[in-house]
Amino acid sequence: MDKLEELKSKLQDFADARDWDQFHSPKNLSMALSVEASELVECFQWLTEAQSQNLTPEQKQAVVDEIADVQVYLLRLATKLDINILDAVEQKMLKNEAKYPADLVKGSAKKYTAYQIDENTQSKKAE
Repeated sequence: MDKLEELKSKLQDFADARDWDQFHSPKNLSMALSVEASELVECFQWLTEAQSQNLTPEQKQAVVDEIADVQVYLLRLATKLDINILDAVEQKMLKNEAKYPADLVKGSAKKYTAYQIDENTQSKKAE
């Protein structure tokens, strides 16, 4: 059993021991995930760019805890929907590679919709 599957199993056992599985619908888990992601954002809310890159030990621990909470709900949601997260990430990276060709978008933060596809050459050109 790989580490991710082991974690999913531990989370299931944790929920089962508390009879919480009844509350872990995809809707509820996605809402909880959103709340935890917001709590992660809150850790950085009033920091400057420099401060966000040089957290105090206490700030970093708060970020660690919120990242863990996000991952817990994400794993629970994936389990409920029978989604293999690692496969999903690999598939999404393939889509992103097509949307954001490195030779075209390098150094740019524009969204993929800022580029248009040249149907004749199947290459992308910046608008």
